[in-house]
Amino acid sequence: MKKGILAALIALSFMLCVAVSSFAGTGVVKAVEGTNVTVTLDDGTEVTAEGTATVGDKVTVKDGKIAPAKKKRAAIEGC
Repeated sequence: MKKGILAALIALSFMLCVAVSSFAGTGVVKAVEGTNVTVTLDDGTEVTAEGTATVGDKVTVKDGKIAPAKKKRAAIEGC
């Protein structure tokens, strides 16, 4: 019984770690120190990630790395 509970707790902690590591969000670059970039996300939290950017750029943070934020495409008007 105790082994089953322990195995379940280990499995849940692994799933939680995977979910946290795949976190992604968009925000604005607040500070740059070498390759470490501090980003203020849209929800107000601050995240440190690796990459190259300048202060004020809008970026996407995923897996601890940054990428340029995707721009919204213009709507295509049809018939």
